[in-house]
Amino acid sequence: MRSEQQNDNDTNSIIEELIIVEGKNDAHAIRKALGDVDIIWTEGFGLTEEKLDYISEMAKRRGVIVCTDPDFVGRQIRDRISTRVPNAKHVFFSRQVAVNKKGNDIGIENVSSENIRKAFKKVLEDSPSKNNSDEYGPDSCSIEMKDLLDNGLIGQEGSVAKRRALGKILGVGDNNAKQFLYRVNRFRISKEQFFKALNLTEGMDD
Repeated sequence: MRSEQQNDNDTNSIIEELIIVEGKNDAHAIRKALGDVDIIWTEGFGLTEEKLDYISEMAKRRGVIVCTDPDFVGRQIRDRISTRVPNAKHVFFSRQVAVNKKGNDIGIENVSSENIRKAFKKVLEDSPSKNNSDEYGPDSCSIEMKDLLDNGLIGQEGSVAKRRALGKILGVGDNNAKQFLYRVNRFRISKEQFFKALNLTEGMDD
């Protein structure tokens, strides 16, 4: 049992990429198997251009792994993402392992944790993650709410405009303060990058 748990932790510890699935239940199945990995779901054909832009940006910064259902909709979504992000990694499951016990539903949510771990392990072994630890490692992801407060990005006249300008430079979009902070750290923007971009906003108009 200890050996199995250790293997699980080994798989999870090297998944730096954003994992893309179709729905919330799929995300739950992936996290049950791999732990607290970073996931976004497309909501089926609800994959918007805005979400594709976000996936594309994450692919540049951390890489992405596409894990959609083995059916027509899943293939269509996978193809759309592949067109925008040709270097995306892909995890595939057969229809046999993705079908529920009644045989009337096919999806990632039906795949066993063991099969999920095996599939991700294979993809990671075949295509190891690029080591971005120097530029985007945990030590660099230390931007805090205090940094936003100290630099006039929250609670001051012009904060919204300044945050919008900074978000455009950093590629994180136009967000409220909480979402802005979440995204700069999710994108692994270092403090050096943050303050360099902040300097560029000085004197910028809304």
